[in-house]
Amino acid sequence: MCALVNNVYCVGRNYRLHAAELGNAVPDEPMIFLKPSHAVVPLDGSRLTMPQGRGIVHFEGELVIQVAKDYTPGMKVDELVEVMALGIDFTLRDVQSVIKEKGQPWTAAKGFKNSAPLTPYITFPGNDQLLQTEFTVLKNGEEVQRGNAGDMIFSLQNIIDYIGHHYGLGKGDLIFTGTPAGVGLAESGDVFELIWGEVRLGRCEIE
Repeated sequence: MCALVNNVYCVGRNYRLHAAELGNAVPDEPMIFLKPSHAVVPLDGSRLTMPQGRGIVHFEGELVIQVAKDYTPGMKVDELVEVMALGIDFTLRDVQSVIKEKGQPWTAAKGFKNSAPLTPYITFPGNDQLLQTEFTVLKNGEEVQRGNAGDMIFSLQNIIDYIGHHYGLGKGDLIFTGTPAGVGLAESGDVFELIWGEVRLGRCEIE
């Protein structure tokens, strides 16, 4: 994994079925939140410690892109992105439910250490080719999530333009692009594998 990680942008509710499974409204513009760069760790077979005593932890498998250069208006995805990966957005769901009710920021539920494990990077195949490949999440050997960039509510181009316009995008920034349906519990002893097409890119065990 590249040592340079700057901002970590995440897109919430970017798949309709995921929004529905959690009882959330579908947003009319990208819902962006941030994780600290310290949340990013290699998804390379290591054991990841989750917070204790803070309620249930959910896994959310995601397609992740890294920005290769500073964004300027009009730049296309294929100009801006050279590598991609798969990642998991681990979420303290009970904590999130409480802070959502209070209207507070999501950092406590989304930004804890080890909450953004990332597989090794692979070459970004181009936006059109990306749509031809699905990614899957296996939990203890069984498929629990399957996603395709073509099913996103907001495309990669929409997301890049939105973040670039409102917040700025620079070299080393990561974008977790949202999770498909199928999120669920992550408990001690669970093993997660992230698959791109037929290739296993990463694995981790929860403790």
